[in-house]
Amino acid sequence: MKKTNVVATICVALMGMTVVSCGQKVNTNVSLKTSIDSVCYAIGVNYGNGLGTSLKAETFSGGPANMDAFIAGFLTAVKGDTAALKMEVGSVQAFIQQYFMAEQAKASEALKTEGQAFLNANKSKEGVITTESGLQYKVITEGSGAKPTTADKVKVHYTGKLLDGTVFDSSVERGEPVTFNVTGVIPGWTEVLQIMPVGSKYQVWIPSELGYGQQGAGQMIKPNSTLEFEVELLEIVKE
Repeated sequence: MKKTNVVATICVALMGMTVVSCGQKVNTNVSLKTSIDSVCYAIGVNYGNGLGTSLKAETFSGGPANMDAFIAGFLTAVKGDTAALKMEVGSVQAFIQQYFMAEQAKASEALKTEGQAFLNANKSKEGVITTESGLQYKVITEGSGAKPTTADKVKVHYTGKLLDGTVFDSSVERGEPVTFNVTGVIPGWTEVLQIMPVGSKYQVWIPSELGYGQQGAGQMIKPNSTLEFEVELLEIVKE
């Protein structure tokens, strides 16, 4: 679960749990005498189980989630004891947003540094060609067909990976090639497709600025990610 989703879940829980009376002590040994008792207990278990699992799964840059700090803040706020709060209620949302924005920026910069280090080492490997833009590719199979232009539409098979080898997308696994305009994809693809003759298969490494840049894409492609593709150019599609 994304950290932002965890924060949203916590906020929902805080609003939902305001049924607890101000100043009421927490008693875990309750008796469920009525249906209201039971449903309140069930709601508590539902929130607690979800939040506990989510927070335990979270890894912050400085270490795991501090469950004691979370519980202390939660209970103090639910009881309405504003005098005992260590942060002003009006400032906590901004603090949370700033924290996760800073965390994201650090992670993004780390990925950029990692990607550049990889490309610097990769360019000296046998068969790897680096273009003026910084794109890198290696010929697996060199075709004999025509090369596409920016005016063309092509049909390709591909597998996309992160630098740790994680596959984030693959037409090969789906068993269905993809057709698109040469200019309708990320800049790294547009560039390499115009280098490849039809029938070719290349291994391609795309710097973040020629990929999805500082925005990233979806859940798996983080901002500033350097990407690896295996691209097979099947044909230039004629309308």
